[in-house]
Amino acid sequence: MKTRTEKDTLGTLEVPFDAYYGAQTARAIINFPISGLKPHPALIWATLTIKMSAARANMATGRLAQEVGNAIIQAAKEALSGEYVNQFVIDPFQAGAGTSHNMNINEVLANRAEEILGGERGKYAKVNPNDHVNMAQSTNDVFPTAMRLSALNMVSQLLPEMEGLTDSLRARGAEFDGILKSGRTHLQDAVPIRLGQEFEAYAVAIEKNTANLRACQENLLQLGLGGTAVGTGLNAEPRYIEQVVEFIREETGFPVVTAPNLIEATQNMDAFVVLSSALKGTAVNLTRIANDLRLLSSGPMTGLNEINLPPVQPGSSIMPGKVNPVILEMVNMVSFQVMGADTVVTFAAQAGQMELNVMMPVIIHNILLSLEIMKNAIRKMRESCIDGITANVAQCARYLESSVGMATILAPRIGYAAAAEIVKESLRTGRSTKDIILSRELLSPEALAEIIDPYPLTTPGISGKRNTKPKEEQ
Repeated sequence: MKTRTEKDTLGTLEVPFDAYYGAQTARAIINFPISGLKPHPALIWATLTIKMSAARANMATGRLAQEVGNAIIQAAKEALSGEYVNQFVIDPFQAGAGTSHNMNINEVLANRAEEILGGERGKYAKVNPNDHVNMAQSTNDVFPTAMRLSALNMVSQLLPEMEGLTDSLRARGAEFDGILKSGRTHLQDAVPIRLGQEFEAYAVAIEKNTANLRACQENLLQLGLGGTAVGTGLNAEPRYIEQVVEFIREETGFPVVTAPNLIEATQNMDAFVVLSSALKGTAVNLTRIANDLRLLSSGPMTGLNEINLPPVQPGSSIMPGKVNPVILEMVNMVSFQVMGADTVVTFAAQAGQMELNVMMPVIIHNILLSLEIMKNAIRKMRESCIDGITANVAQCARYLESSVGMATILAPRIGYAAAAEIVKESLRTGRSTKDIILSRELLSPEALAEIIDPYPLTTPGISGKRNTKPKEEQ
């Protein structure tokens, strides 16, 4: 492979001749062959946006020559359009604080800007990665700002998917609202519930998770850019600090502001702890809902079989005709990954010392991974599962009639002890509670039918004593 020789503060190093990155990136490639992963596209976008905005701000203060600043901006725009994507190569498990990632971006932009100005790649005679691309900046304020911007970007992509899932669950709730079935607590028979009520409850849970995630955006909007190395703003003019955040706001559309205390913004990762916790909470609900749906669809002959999931692929290499709930199984795996990522974020966030948290790369890697896989999993859950669920009405009715939970309906009429005797007889003989009630002539068929009317039976009050059907049905 043809190479060129570049020099950094540690000496000379051979760099691939056609690479836009330089010696510090090449050293990081040697030092950190850890996961084989590359930086998340949202993190690249965020860092390029910062570099472009910093060049604009430095030109506005008069510190950076216009031709150099414009060349950096042109190089950043080219990179933002997708060029040079193979030049951003730093493993997420890298030098503390993200220095390698920051210098990778600096070198790519410097070399491309050098070419734009007629120079030679790798010489840095016209544009230097540290002196020009990194002007008025430090990794210590660039990287946490890139973390915030990339997280805002990905949260803004996740929220519509969560809203779509809520709508889909709510639509199933409305569709199944008149289907009465046996409720279950402790995985045992309980009092009746409508199938639609179960799905509406799922919708409300995801709706609450969505609100929690949306609230996390507020803290992410406070940027520490301009704090440079330790948050004191050394080598960054006050006008630059004001201008660079204004330009980022203009470039991204996010209503970002300068953090009230740049030292605190450099030290603390609490905004990401809160975001990660909200993602974990969402994952907990997603896996709980997925497990419920797997149980409700289990069988079809030897399980609950109260609902049907859309078949999306054959389920077995040996058992013909078997179809598994693979979309929900995927959702479980994604949820477990997000829960694990939250543990990493928690440990890494508390590992900061003094003026800097050097564990930032692993924090944002886990945050962006969680946002990415959750966004995709929720979309597939809605499109390939929830939207196509159908109900087995007859099966729900059979379970309801045989459920020992039906005896609870009688307790206000005949007393708890008498109702318990009906349950015992049902369990001993296998007869349904409905049959026992009718055979003992505790209620007439007409009175029993009134009692098990879905709406009065599944709303507050004593069944059969008032009408609580929806108004349009009264």
